[in-house]
Amino acid sequence: MNLRQLMGATTVFYLLLFMAAACAAPAAETVIEQSAVPPTRGEPVVDLPDLGAAPEFQNEVWLNSDSPVSLADQRGKVVLLEFWTFGCINCQRTIPFVQEWQAAYEGDDFTVISIHYPEFAYEREVENVQDALARFDITYPVAIDNDRLTWRAYSQRYWPTTYLIDKNGRIRYQHIGEFTRGADQEAVAAIEALMAEPDPVE
Repeated sequence: MNLRQLMGATTVFYLLLFMAAACAAPAAETVIEQSAVPPTRGEPVVDLPDLGAAPEFQNEVWLNSDSPVSLADQRGKVVLLEFWTFGCINCQRTIPFVQEWQAAYEGDDFTVISIHYPEFAYEREVENVQDALARFDITYPVAIDNDRLTWRAYSQRYWPTTYLIDKNGRIRYQHIGEFTRGADQEAVAAIEALMAEPDPVE
């Protein structure tokens, strides 16, 4: 074997070694990635910080209620508070989730309350809001907040926004925008965690 043949054979040998190493590398990375994935998916982990005392409702006109609703009267319950307006498509897509949670949890430990603050002039008409409640089959109390009293008290900026208020009247969870199927499990976990907390000490 002459020098040129020897050099050619050496080059081929190192090329084959390089290709073998390159092919093996992705397999090793895949194993590492797979070993990092937990074998089972647990329940959603939700952070429930204390975001401060929930401001009292400041509305005189309420639908689906014989009298004005106060937050003080809800002490001992987890309150799902929803800010919405009926013409907002994102708000409309949120309604089924809220109704689902109302049906599943409504009782001594949980209630749903809604604040309707209009974006457009036609949404200010109480009759139009009443029609929307009938159309969407909404049965929980709805405050008419045309003067944005409660909206301002909560420093609101977006439709829809959903809060969870704990049994002591503290805001513990906020979600801006509509819910999606799957992502809604965080809200479910938050509701159940807050309901499991001790009742207020009288």
